[in-house]
Amino acid sequence: MYRVLIVDDEPEIRQGLRLKADFAALGLSVTGEAGNGMEAMERLASQAVDIVITDMNMPVMNGVSFLDDCRRLYPELKLVVITGYEDFHYAKAAIRNQARDYLLKPVAADELTTVLQKLKDELDQERNDRDRQAVNEWRLSQYYKEMKEHFLVQLVKEEVEPVHALKERAALFELDGWDLTEVRFVTAGLRERAGEAAVPEPGHGKGSALPERTPGKLRLPFELLTREFAGSSGERCQVLRDPSYPGLVHFILQDALTDIDRFCTELAECVAVHLGFKPVIGYSGGKLGFLRWKEGCLESLLAWNLSENAAQPPAEGRSEPGLALTEELTRTLRRLLIQGEWDAFGQSIRHELQQAFSQSRSCLVKLIFQLCLLVDGAGAEAADGDIQAQELWLYPETVHKLDSVDKAGQFLLERAASVYRTMQEAGDAEDSVIRTATQYIDSNYMYDLNLTQLARRFNYNSSYFSELFKAKVGRSFMVYLTDIRMAQATHLLLTTTLNLWDIAELTGFSNASYFSSRFKKMYGTSPSDFRQHPPEKFSSQQPKK
Repeated sequence: MYRVLIVDDEPEIRQGLRLKADFAALGLSVTGEAGNGMEAMERLASQAVDIVITDMNMPVMNGVSFLDDCRRLYPELKLVVITGYEDFHYAKAAIRNQARDYLLKPVAADELTTVLQKLKDELDQERNDRDRQAVNEWRLSQYYKEMKEHFLVQLVKEEVEPVHALKERAALFELDGWDLTEVRFVTAGLRERAGEAAVPEPGHGKGSALPERTPGKLRLPFELLTREFAGSSGERCQVLRDPSYPGLVHFILQDALTDIDRFCTELAECVAVHLGFKPVIGYSGGKLGFLRWKEGCLESLLAWNLSENAAQPPAEGRSEPGLALTEELTRTLRRLLIQGEWDAFGQSIRHELQQAFSQSRSCLVKLIFQLCLLVDGAGAEAADGDIQAQELWLYPETVHKLDSVDKAGQFLLERAASVYRTMQEAGDAEDSVIRTATQYIDSNYMYDLNLTQLARRFNYNSSYFSELFKAKVGRSFMVYLTDIRMAQATHLLLTTTLNLWDIAELTGFSNASYFSSRFKKMYGTSPSDFRQHPPEKFSSQQPKK
């Protein structure tokens, strides 16, 4: 509700004004009264007010002086003047220069209601304009761009929310309708091959002492160049980079609006002209709906791995058996790896390899790549980023040499054992699980997380996992999650002008009211007061990544 202050030296008139309009029905609330201009200024200094209804003839400080001070100190106030007919010429000048509207005494109920409704509509419009400006500023900020890309990465890696929640968050990042149109995924990267000649730096011959350029040294310029290229494609193209796989950039294209072959050709030419290397590009078939984006991204990644020198899509309309590991099997293999249960891990992957081998050589190669990605990803999560992916995709020739189930199984077991040994150096198996769990929470706090979901992710009983989490972290799951969310909320309060609804949605709280109550309980003040008068200790707080 908007707040109203009534200023008149006669108590009967103040009471009459209260009774002549249904303030609550108008979305207004009379938060105070004052008998003269000086008393009104004291109230304005101590409380927030949106509308002031004031008489002109008052003792101590008259209406003209009061209006002058209001306009100087509180220029956004909506001012309504009440005056007698005999003072109309006097009031008219003040109204022209200071006040928003005027009413003649005795004030009629319908006139007062009409003026208040008009002011309420103006305040609504101004608030909407401010909200739109805040959202526009937010969307131009680097933090917004990072959060949007994080959301895209989660869409193609995890299923952390039901579809309706995904749609709500997608709307926040200007992705409305993307789940209703078919999209294709494109994966691009510079591939290093054993024995491939490096390119001298521009302006330097072969005898130059300066280091020669190689694809591995051009990752940053490659990423910047491909992002700029994607930007030229407008709203039909989204771009993201999964930190787990440095050197690769993914594009999401609205299929109906994009000539996929032309896009890939122009992208390849752009990179070749500016960097001197021709990128390898792979793309997926059309995917409809957010729940199929993960499949699309994996398909384009595998197409990239299997391609040689140019864009090569998978066969249209063909879905080969064994192309994708199920969610349940992925969770099981991740748990077996983290806990070092090698017999079960080996039996599981051998079973999958045999099935793929019986289908086709292509299925076997694709499965090997998928299992490598799973092993590297699980290791990087469990070791809190200390394990770097071995980047096998840069040398796919190695995988093509694994032409039997025995060779592939042995290779994967050795790769997994190497990852496990590194994890063990960072702590025992349960330490690794909890470290992975906290990292998962830190990256996904904005989604609808719960203990049962997290325990299931690591194949634990929820009661045991709850006790284990508290013992290892020193806080319960819910306290840890709330602390992380509040840290992000304070950052957004201090660094953006987003409203409380947007902040609540961005930080995982169910609604603004619940967020406000939790915030006040934790910090002893409301989010709005915190934003206006932040404690010094929060002035430099940065969000977790």
